[in-house]
Amino acid sequence: MPEPAIDMRKEYDFSKGVRGKYAKKYKAGTNIVLLDPDVAKVFKTPTSVNQALRSLAKIIKAQKQKA
Repeated sequence: MPEPAIDMRKEYDFSKGVRGKYAKKYKAGTNIVLLDPDVAKVFKTPTSVNQALRSLAKIIKAQKQKA
């Protein structure tokens, strides 16, 4: 096993890490979005974020159809 980089902190422990754990999702085009802290307080789970965005998308689509 290669030696850790000199600037790596001693408290970092990757001994149970899995190489490529998210590679398949990343390759498939998963979008990762960082929420601002105030938004993250309201939407605490990925499901709640997706539900809110789907609702908003539905409203936008309906408004466009009226125009």
